[in-house]
Amino acid sequence: MFDIVYELRQRLHEFSPVEVRIATTILADVDAAAQYGVTELAERAEVSAAAISRFAKTLGCEHVRELRARLASASAVGKRFLEQQNAPPVSALFAQICDDIQACLRHNLANLQEEVVQQLADAVCQARRIHVFGIGGCSTVFSQELQNRLMRFGLPITACSDAVVMKMTAAILGPQDLVLALSVSGITPEVTSAVEIARTYGARVGAITRAGTPLAGLSDWLLPISIEETDFVFKPSASRYAMMLAIDVLATTTALNGASDNHEHLRRIKLALDRYRGGDSRLPLGD
Repeated sequence: MFDIVYELRQRLHEFSPVEVRIATTILADVDAAAQYGVTELAERAEVSAAAISRFAKTLGCEHVRELRARLASASAVGKRFLEQQNAPPVSALFAQICDDIQACLRHNLANLQEEVVQQLADAVCQARRIHVFGIGGCSTVFSQELQNRLMRFGLPITACSDAVVMKMTAAILGPQDLVLALSVSGITPEVTSAVEIARTYGARVGAITRAGTPLAGLSDWLLPISIEETDFVFKPSASRYAMMLAIDVLATTTALNGASDNHEHLRRIKLALDRYRGGDSRLPLGD
């Protein structure tokens, strides 16, 4: 992968004065530079058109068109990753993080349909085996969280975040089995390809992901999440809380499907933990 922004920044000290002007002009607005013709870029950098052509070759491009294509590819990440935003003062930062979390939860709660959640919870309770697929970032963490939440109800659930193992697992599933697929983006190829294999053999699929994505299209039940990222890229993504909310709603609904038995399961777990570690009655299950 050729990262032209990295290349320009790293080589600024090596460039000639003319090349520095071109590089600085490009870095000032990568998205706009990708749209400039040779003449316009030359005018903005106050150099000749020939200098632009030579600069493209210096960067290993055959011609200016290739330079523009690479700039367009680099700008696709969005300005918030190319231009550093001013951070709010620390006194306001904590409150902003909390406000973003609350707004994310309120927005995503409105997207959850009670009927769909109940249907998926019923499928969870009836499944012979349940496999949670999630890979990369929070989807890996939350696949383990979903396993932890449903395991305590005595359900046969396993989390998997290995791309090859997901495919192997999917290939041995059948109509009595259930896949719970987690993906914030909904486009992770390792997850979608494993889900496609599982569906080939009749397994049912519940997904926690964005609506309108390839993974959503493969699901029998969708718990949709919405992503609302801010320009302040240093703040952890609030989308994590959207996925956590969906997991909590599904796990609680599942628990209530067999409330008497699950209450007993939780009592036994609490008793075992208290005898192992001690602590008061309000400590959570697990740690």
